[in-house]
Amino acid sequence: MTTNRLKGAALAAAAVLLPIPLLASAPTAQAVPATEPFGPGCAALPTSGEGSPSRMADEPVATAAATQPELSTLVSAVKKAGLVETLNNADGITLFAPTNDAFAKIPKAQLDSILNDQEQLKKLLTYHVVGTEVTEDRLPHGRFKSLEGAELTTSGSGDSFKVNDSAAILCGGVPTSNAVVHIVDRVLQPPS
Repeated sequence: MTTNRLKGAALAAAAVLLPIPLLASAPTAQAVPATEPFGPGCAALPTSGEGSPSRMADEPVATAAATQPELSTLVSAVKKAGLVETLNNADGITLFAPTNDAFAKIPKAQLDSILNDQEQLKKLLTYHVVGTEVTEDRLPHGRFKSLEGAELTTSGSGDSFKVNDSAAILCGGVPTSNAVVHIVDRVLQPPS
């Protein structure tokens, strides 16, 4: 009888003690802090309301870009190319978004030619999209395949990054509900 009591007590103690080490070593759920947009051009974004990073985070990427006045040429091109639904329905993508000034650097005749050729326009625009989320920590020495099929590269440090050694990221890490947006100062040209 004493042996059974000792065994019962040992089993009860094991049942009580066993979960404690397991709980101590179990990972605890922690909220992952949202990354803040970075870069010298982020100061130009509204801090609240339409076009602000917090509002853009609630919208899919093409819809969110439409709230940014500095991206109106890009948004018009995306609509013309028929890519709004494609971008809005994709998940976990990255958009390197050229500003209006970036499009203005392309000679007018060349830009008009691109805008009036849907296949060429789709090729150009899909070169600005990567099928994974390219967060700030991946930018220093990045190599990414675009949806167009060609590779693009990123480099830099701190809050100063370049794409293909030519386009500066003005404001990076802007979240949308399905994408990360890096606003750039040049239109990226896919390799011929």
